[in-house]
Amino acid sequence: MNIVVLAGGTSTERLISIISGTGVCRALRAKGHNAVLLDIFCGDENALVSDFFPAQYDVDKASAYMSSFNDKVEAMARERKAFFGPNVLEMCSKADVVFMALHGANGEDGRVQAALDLMGVKYTGAGYLSSAMAMDKTITKNMFIAGGVPTAKAYFIERGNAVETPAQQGLRYPVVVKPACGGSSVGITIAKDEEEFNQSVAIAFDLEPKAIVEEFIKGREFSVGVIDGKALPVIEIAPKNGWYDYKNKYEPGATVETCPAEITDEQTARMQRHAEQAMEAVGIEAYGRIDFIMTEDGSMYALEANTLPGMTAMSLLPQEAAQVGIGYEDLCEHLIKVSLKKYNR
Repeated sequence: MNIVVLAGGTSTERLISIISGTGVCRALRAKGHNAVLLDIFCGDENALVSDFFPAQYDVDKASAYMSSFNDKVEAMARERKAFFGPNVLEMCSKADVVFMALHGANGEDGRVQAALDLMGVKYTGAGYLSSAMAMDKTITKNMFIAGGVPTAKAYFIERGNAVETPAQQGLRYPVVVKPACGGSSVGITIAKDEEEFNQSVAIAFDLEPKAIVEEFIKGREFSVGVIDGKALPVIEIAPKNGWYDYKNKYEPGATVETCPAEITDEQTARMQRHAEQAMEAVGIEAYGRIDFIMTEDGSMYALEANTLPGMTAMSLLPQEAAQVGIGYEDLCEHLIKVSLKKYNR
């Protein structure tokens, strides 16, 4: 197959997206596909229009080309009106499928998916509507509640409006303050008192105009990947210091990840069932990942939904898939097959 692996972009998760995309592209080439790595925002001015998908291709060179724009993206975004870079739409339109290795805004929020839908381009992962809902934690929270998925108590705040304190909403400190649409835990803080709460709100509003204030639940953190409606083995995420923030997610050795998680069979089955329910509640097609926290008494709370989980070789979804015998290269190819099902319905 001729495949475009879309990565990069302008979000706070650009660097992680490049790593995911590079791994996916390398894996798909190893499986015999003519996959090419493409920065959705910076594009490729050097792409040969006559041969977008060459048989011989240097993935590392393409990855380095993408990374060369990292320090320039912010300035480029201010100067440019169009989001899609040179040759991006042309290459996507010629591909058999686009593998979405994007993370964060302008990639995971449904806007790119909507554009590809209008062009008649097939792509991996969730559609535009469920992507948009899952990206906004306030909407996800409401969908979890409507779908009977256990989740932490929370309320929503907006920049420019009066900000109610946790006490006014019946919550006690500590609380978690999250930008509504961010990813990779960027901008998420834990406030232990009113002073820290005001600082947390300022941090969130510096990134986005809307945020969520959630009760802090002390417990163990887990994640469950779901592919084609079926939950994978549960993985436990245990940071060596602090909580599962951006640093602990991506700094090698900062977090101990155990798969399958060392919990009871009943807890495993219950968390997997909640993950499948959460995916259905938000309408996420093909594949995704649901994050959980479990208290000492076994109570479980769904935290958020990820429609385009990280796809580095050591990301959570590949680790879970490996436990059921699906290696990284096979997983990348399998996600394409599962995603194409939505076009046959």
